[in-house]
This record gives sequence, structure tokens and C-alpha cells, in this order.
Amino acid sequence: MKKYILNVTEHEIGLRADVFVAKLLDSITRSQIKKVFDKKEVLMDGIPLKPSYLVKFDDEISISIETDAKIEITPVNLNLEFLYEDDDVAVVYKPQGMVVHPAVSFKDVTLVNGLKFALNHLSDINGDLRPGIVHRIDKDTSGLLLVAKTNRAHESIVLQLQKKTVKRVYEAICQNAFEEDSGTIKTPIGRDEINRLKMAVTEDGKIAVTHFKVVKRHAEYSLVECQLETGRTHQIRVHMQYIGHPILGDPVYGTKPVYGTTGQFLHAKTIGFIHPVTQEYLEFTKEAPEVFKTTLDKLGLND
Repeated sequence: MKKYILNVTEHEIGLRADVFVAKLLDSITRSQIKKVFDKKEVLMDGIPLKPSYLVKFDDEISISIETDAKIEITPVNLNLEFLYEDDDVAVVYKPQGMVVHPAVSFKDVTLVNGLKFALNHLSDINGDLRPGIVHRIDKDTSGLLLVAKTNRAHESIVLQLQKKTVKRVYEAICQNAFEEDSGTIKTPIGRDEINRLKMAVTEDGKIAVTHFKVVKRHAEYSLVECQLETGRTHQIRVHMQYIGHPILGDPVYGTKPVYGTTGQFLHAKTIGFIHPVTQEYLEFTKEAPEVFKTTLDKLGLND
């Protein structure tokens, strides 16, 4: 019998409990998931959950299941770049192509392995698989992540995310020239009805808000700055596709054939937050990787 502690991040808000469990424990079969719910072995605050329960931000769900799956997170020296670190928090740069944390179905080296090597402690609120992790960016998105080293810091950052006071600014290379200079996209995002591995603008989704500003434009491409007000899964990628400006190189939401081999040209450039202990506002910026800059040159967006 293996017990898992699963915490709901902002990316998973509104999922059914059985869908949430299936997403995080994706090596577990549907019949196994149904069985643990039927046996009342999926609990929150000691109370059995129904499969139809819609999970909320920072819910902590425990599940006991018969499985041989076991993940040991070994510290690995990844030579991570930290823009800031103290006893409570750290700001780390995640390179393009690196997965943030392991899962039952993904046991290769992740950012978490590097964090465990580089930092003397990490918050444990999000369980064994996601120590210190309070928000995520996609594997092929580069950029800055805020890491909680203590549970007190973790709770503070979660509260700031809930209040939408964490500043998160991204750069994206989008297809097609924009007519407007700036704008706000406010639409609900949920699971795609046809392909459940994708997200989409759906009537029954959770509201998502992205503010954008055009930095440079070309006949076929634009460099855009996006600021998140909410943080739904794949939010910027879905929103840019929705308004007719999919992110260049996006294998899921972009046009075919896919441009390049490194994934979507999306970079988490700036993060700002209130320090959980000192209450000082801190903000950090990291320029996009070289492949991003080289592509801007090729597309005539650095002129």
C-alpha cells in the first residue's frame, strides 16, 4: 500500500477529484482509481471524497493505493542559476526543455532534483514529488520560478497567488502581426472536449485573464509581452491561439508544420512578489535564452 499526498496547484483548480488523481498519478488505471474512491481511500481532512468533487486551490488530498510505483528524488547537480536565495525563498531559472517535478509516469531528472542538491531545505506542503514547488511552467517554456524553502513561505506565496498579487511577465514570439498595441483576453479555460490532454476555451472552464502588449511586429510574426492575472494550465498558449496568434514552435496549440525543434517560444521573464517574512516587494528579471534571441534575428524582430 502506497500513500500519496497530492496538493492542488492553480493549474488544477476545478478538476473533478477523479480526474485530478488520474492526472497526477497517470500510471494508475481508471479501474484502480474507481476502486480507491469506492473503498473511500481518497480523503481530504480525513473525510472521503466523491469522484465528482471539484478540487480547489491548495486542497490537500491523500490517497492510499496498491502500487509498486516508487519515486526516489535523488539530489543532482544541475548547475542551476539562482537569481535570489535566502532562508525562506529562492528564485531559480528553469532552462527550456527541463521538467519542473517528477511524476509517477516521469522518473527522469527534473528541476526538483537540482533544487534538492542546491538548497538545504524545501517546503513539504506539496508532498514528496513537488518539494518547494508553488507554481510551474511547461517543460519547453524557459524562465523564472519562485521556490518556497519553508512551509511558512509556501503558504504566503500561495495566498499571494490566490489574491493575484504575484507579478508574472512572459515574452512570446507569436504568429501573425497584431492590429492592436495591447489588450486583455478574458475567457474561461478548461479541458478540450475532444483531446483531454489539451486545454481550450470552453464555456464550463475557469475564467482566465491574460494582459498582452505588442513589443515588436512584423508582417508574419510579433514579439509580445504577456502578464498573467490568473494561472491556468497552458493559459498563454491557449489564449494566443484563441485570438489568432499562436505561439511560434508550439507543438500542441501552434500551426503545422511546427517551427523549429525546441518547442514554444515562450519565456517567463519577470517575477515579483512580497517577501513572506520581510514584507518587502522583490522583483527579478531574466532575459530569454540564446535560441529565442537568434530566432528573433531570423524573423526580423530585432531590427
